[in-house]
Amino acid sequence: DLLLSNSCIPFLGSTEGLDFRTLLLDEERGRLLIGAKDHIFLLNLVDLNKNVKQIYWPAGKEKVELCKLAGKDAHTECANFIRVLQPYNRTHVYVCGTGAFHPLCGYIELG
Repeated sequence: DLLLSNSCIPFLGSTEGLDFRTLLLDEERGRLLIGAKDHIFLLNLVDLNKNVKQIYWPAGKEKVELCKLAGKDAHTECANFIRVLQPYNRTHVYVCGTGAFHPLCGYIELG
């Protein structure tokens, strides 16, 4: 209904089935951060499809192999699913992902 009424703008940046999991709205700067499977997207709130920035952050190959050896599904479980996007200060966001069952965290500079 929203699409038919032209009252929304869909995000067209990824049709890869990236399993979007977490969002962080930065109203002050007009941005939206989206955590997904192996990716973090930074979108413009005025036009979600304009100047999309993307960080590719997969789990390490050795962690993926350990995950598969543990009997997990390589496509649906052995990836770095971004679960935490938290403002840290005015210039950085704290980010954590599953890391194929070996969690990892870091900071993103929002320059």
